[in-house]
Amino acid sequence: MSTPEIITGTITAPARLDKALAEASGLSRARVQALIAEGAVWVGGAAATSPSAKVGAGTPFSIALPPAAEAEARPQAIPLVVAYEDEHLIVVDKPAGMVVHPAAGNADGTLVNALLHHCAGQLSGIGGVARPGIVHRIDKDTSGLLVVAKTDAAHEGLAAQFAEHSVHRRYLAVTAGVPRPAEGRIEGRIGRSDANRKKMAVLPEGSSRGKHAVTHYRVLRSLHEAALIECRLETGRTHQVRVHSASIGHALLGDPLYGRTPKALKPLLARLGFARQALHAAELGFMHPVLRKKVRFESELPSDMQELIDELDRFHR
Repeated sequence: MSTPEIITGTITAPARLDKALAEASGLSRARVQALIAEGAVWVGGAAATSPSAKVGAGTPFSIALPPAAEAEARPQAIPLVVAYEDEHLIVVDKPAGMVVHPAAGNADGTLVNALLHHCAGQLSGIGGVARPGIVHRIDKDTSGLLVVAKTDAAHEGLAAQFAEHSVHRRYLAVTAGVPRPAEGRIEGRIGRSDANRKKMAVLPEGSSRGKHAVTHYRVLRSLHEAALIECRLETGRTHQVRVHSASIGHALLGDPLYGRTPKALKPLLARLGFARQALHAAELGFMHPVLRKKVRFESELPSDMQELIDELDRFHR
């Protein structure tokens, strides 16, 4: 059973409890009221009982967010680009715009829905009814390779390799500006941002929160006000390439969460209709968990990223 997420903090200004908690936690006022009724809110060390109670600035609070109930995904006949498949696992080349598994706001049309149809339900059950076979994921608007387990044995073997950081992953990305030095190692714990809970952030040195993350990058080509880089991941944290790139002052082009499109490039991106982070999972390698042989797969850049790079290169010359 999943454990609840605990939100902690302090009240920033005196107000009604539900209003103060909504402002401090980022939850809606109605959600806060429901959680108080469920006994999931503590204020000043005591369980909160009244949403209208007055609360003072500096009062500590904690909120236990129960895990969302999983909804069983249904098979859908959605085309897939399959890089490799056997009775144990499948490697898929995911297009940008496709969500990996169902969640709030994306009940269908996901990779899982497509896999349930393609594999006729033969997927590992370890991920639960909403995430059958899913060992790792890439963001909705990131394109490229990911591996999915068909059997529990394959799932366990792959999960162990991801935990040991022995899976080879190479990403191609387009950054705003050219990183200097042209090759380097970005290291920093990645965790939920205090300022915006929808974002991840590189946490201050010495922080006990978040997870250790390491990205190795190399500039492959300087472009007009931009660069094509490759990133090799030692770890695989949520939004890792996007967060680490932004942390060195070179967010990915088109990234709506971690960067701003340079003014000089806005007309070009608008003309191309490029409206996603320029990030592609280009290589994926691992030890086949059942056949016990090393396998590696490559994916060519999708047409939208290739067009973006070609246009930026044309202006650079």
